[in-house]
Amino acid sequence: MSFDLGVWYPQKRIRNAEATELYLRLCDGDTNGVVPHPAVDAFYAELIARHPEIDTIPEEKIDDHDYCPWSCKLDYSPSHVIMSCVWSKATHVHQLVQTLTRKHGLALYDPQSEEVIYPDGSKGAEANASPTSFWILGVFALLFAAMFVYLGQVSTSRAPMAFYVFAALCVLMAVACFRQARR
Repeated sequence: MSFDLGVWYPQKRIRNAEATELYLRLCDGDTNGVVPHPAVDAFYAELIARHPEIDTIPEEKIDDHDYCPWSCKLDYSPSHVIMSCVWSKATHVHQLVQTLTRKHGLALYDPQSEEVIYPDGSKGAEANASPTSFWILGVFALLFAAMFVYLGQVSTSRAPMAFYVFAALCVLMAVACFRQARR
């Protein structure tokens, strides 16, 4: 069993489902949808400097997965890299590739989770949401929080605490929206 990852230059942001389709096309050799970029070459050079390609290592190091974690030759072009590593090195390779993709400004696709991650840390599911929409949602959440606090103060019921709980949840939601808008 192997752990696979794909990397390409994100000429535009796409959702996870589109990234899955692109990855499958790349696996079939169809490079339509990705463009050559020097960042891909720089990523590949740094990756193989740390862990050489499997077909270039000496015979005595073939089972040394710390030296070469790859389960097969990397699929490399100036527009993409697809890599498969042995399962026991999945965590290490994922962390390394994620660090290098951020450094070089590349998109990372994980076919195990069917998720694309962009250099800024955003993911394909949220790639089409604008920061403005998060600001608007955050403001509305704060307005609802204020409304719940007001209702808690004027409530004649015996349980005004529920209004304060809802207000606190709205504030938490607003904070999350504002943090997402700042990314």
